[in-house]
Amino acid sequence: MIKYISFFAVLLVGCSPTTENIPDELTKKSEKHTQSTPNQYNFSAPKPPTEIIFAGKPYSFSDEDIKERLDKELVVNTFWHSNTIFYMKRAHRWFPMISAILKQENVPDDFKYLAVIESGLKQATSPSGAKGFWQFMPTTAIDYELEISNTVDERLHLEKSTHAACKYLKKAYKKFGSWELAAAAYNRGSNGLERDMEEQDVTHLFDTYLNNETSRYFFRILAVKEILEHPEKYNFLITNKEKYGAFKTISISIKEDIDDLSSWAKKKGFNLKILKKLNPWLISKQLKVKKGKSYKILLPSTEEKLKNYADY
Repeated sequence: MIKYISFFAVLLVGCSPTTENIPDELTKKSEKHTQSTPNQYNFSAPKPPTEIIFAGKPYSFSDEDIKERLDKELVVNTFWHSNTIFYMKRAHRWFPMISAILKQENVPDDFKYLAVIESGLKQATSPSGAKGFWQFMPTTAIDYELEISNTVDERLHLEKSTHAACKYLKKAYKKFGSWELAAAAYNRGSNGLERDMEEQDVTHLFDTYLNNETSRYFFRILAVKEILEHPEKYNFLITNKEKYGAFKTISISIKEDIDDLSSWAKKKGFNLKILKKLNPWLISKQLKVKKGKSYKILLPSTEEKLKNYADY
């Protein structure tokens, strides 16, 4: 440390930064200190579990290839601390709503972890143009009755997009007969996955040679599930107080155009920023409502009107 302080000192007085300008006794002290200081950072790899249950089915990891693929995702998500901590914080806010819809749609609750690896539980936009928690592409969104217009993008509507994702997963499950293949199909596309398996004459996901992203996909889901369900085991000590709470809202039905959302929000007692945070599917400064259609807009409940809503 003394050596580096001296280095900056010589820079300030315009001297050449060479060891000739540093007294021998200081150089020796610094070197001795460096050699004797123990390593402050000790990392150990997380130990993969022998089994993880997903959608009611146990998956064991005695096979070396399968074990290493899970191990990779456990290491990545354990040591990508900032990312995984935000998973935990956001999950506390969004999992109750997502789980309720999964239950309503008869889709296993573990698929909430698919939303985690797709978007990090935020309204993400991918380089290819996929949007929302469930990362729908425009054509797929329209196929699953999510509206995309100049003023509305329902890929960013958590409730509607979760129902749409459930419909996709149930259709894939019916086609392939297993939930792990339904998960892989969500990433690869049902037709692409079917083609890969037919060409290779295989029937199980773990026996299929896939592109790198899809090959990792199901193992990423398993790893995130394992870490979020057993955070202390992976040295994450996030208290409930540190996690994000649910927004307190009320909803109103809108059947007519709103020409200026900013003015409209002001009349309701809050502002455009809060309106957009609660309703990110409102993508313009106005809302156009087609004849015979209506929208439910979330508003902050009375006690929440002046609160600073956190980003998500």
